Amino acid sequence: MQATAYTYDPETRSGSVLLDDGTPLPFDTAAFDAGGLLLLRPGQRVRIEVTGQGDARHIELITLQTL
Repeated sequence: MQATAYTYDPETRSGSVLLDDGTPLPFDTAAFDAGGLLLLRPGQRVRIEVTGQGDARHIELITLQTL
């Protein structure tokens, strides 16, 4: 799934993304570390892997979107 980076805190390595429908979805340090990223800037397109449904959705991995 694709999304757009919305917020990022370099101290905690966590933040949030906006899904293509505009829904914000937070990610934690584990998801950031799983993607191997060093930095994330708001506005970057990212690829995410999500588990769960509805309010129980959870980002398992976030990494840069590549073509």
